[in-house]
Amino acid sequence: MYIGNTAEEGLHHLIYEVVDNSIDEALAGHCTAIKVIFHEDESVSVEDNGRGIPVDIHPTEGVSALELVMGTLHAGGKFDHSTYKVSGGLHGVGVSVVNALSSWTIAEVKRNGKVHQQRYEKGIKQGDVQIVGETDQSGTKITFIPDPTIFTETTIFKYDIIQNRLRELAFLNRDVKILLKDERSGAEDEFHCKGGLVEYVEYLNRKRTAINAEPIFFSGEKENVQVEVCFQYFDGYSERLFSYVNNIFTKEGGTHVTGFRGALTRCINRYASDDVVPKNMKEKLGGDDVREGLTCVVSVRVPNPQFEGQTKTKLGNSEVESFVTQVVNEQLGAWLEEHPAEAKRVVNKSVQAMQAREAARKARDLTRRKSALEFSGLPGKLADCQEKDPDRAELFIVEGDSA
Repeated sequence: MYIGNTAEEGLHHLIYEVVDNSIDEALAGHCTAIKVIFHEDESVSVEDNGRGIPVDIHPTEGVSALELVMGTLHAGGKFDHSTYKVSGGLHGVGVSVVNALSSWTIAEVKRNGKVHQQRYEKGIKQGDVQIVGETDQSGTKITFIPDPTIFTETTIFKYDIIQNRLRELAFLNRDVKILLKDERSGAEDEFHCKGGLVEYVEYLNRKRTAINAEPIFFSGEKENVQVEVCFQYFDGYSERLFSYVNNIFTKEGGTHVTGFRGALTRCINRYASDDVVPKNMKEKLGGDDVREGLTCVVSVRVPNPQFEGQTKTKLGNSEVESFVTQVVNEQLGAWLEEHPAEAKRVVNKSVQAMQAREAARKARDLTRRKSALEFSGLPGKLADCQEKDPDRAELFIVEGDSA
């Protein structure tokens, strides 16, 4: 099942897939506005001001390109790298799966001064592409209603679920304005986050006390691979890291996350000076230490992403790891030198995390040693040895109760 399942999650993924096609247009520099509207009949429409799906007759297939896109898996322009450098649509199946899983679908395309329209029912076209008007605009509008014989659990879209995803996309694509409207309830939201990932991290930390006042932002581009990293420390103890590849949330992380975490640990350890790190601390700061109280967003755009499995939850490109490492090493190292006061607060927090970890480990070891003696059945006069190094410990056995 391309959308994952036919429950509530899969239902909402239908909208995500159509929106992702519009976002692909934005990534290519051709779309600045997206509208998602829930209608009273429980249908939904997704409209953008991109170039519009091509409607010309395909030279080899002999049918409209729109019909190919609507009815054929992997027919979208995203598989032509001259059209899209990067793409986020799930599995590249495009709107064709949405069409196949809907009771009816209407595709409306504004292109070349004309408004083109075609209707489908359960994935089957109900006629050829028709010209229904004239326009001086361009773009694509897909309206559909899920098929209740497939989505037997529910066909009712939830506003808040889509709201969260569209807000997320607005943070990741700072140049795109996204409108969400619900004609059923009258609810409406507009997302346009010009601050990008910085605004995203501030939103995530809005109810927390920050250690470094301004989120730290890095970016870089190399051979069409784009990297953006933004993070901020807060006075908590958990790590909150959100990673994306071509706008797809990678909940299992991957090479982009590995690159960031490794570079962060090395940079903090390099900067940590003798007057900050206690001299009795023999170990270096660990990864868990430097990530305690960290809120971070890592977003990469990759022309040929390699994912583990069909669900796109873990990135596997090794070249992405090395590039993310390079970007963080260079730019975080410079930031630490240029912001000594904030850098010291960050290092101090990491040191405190290491000290707490060491104290917890010693407490666990002590408890385990006591438990071992309590349940070993040894004579009461035999006490535990405080020295852990066997080369420095001795055992004396003497005779008599007075011993």
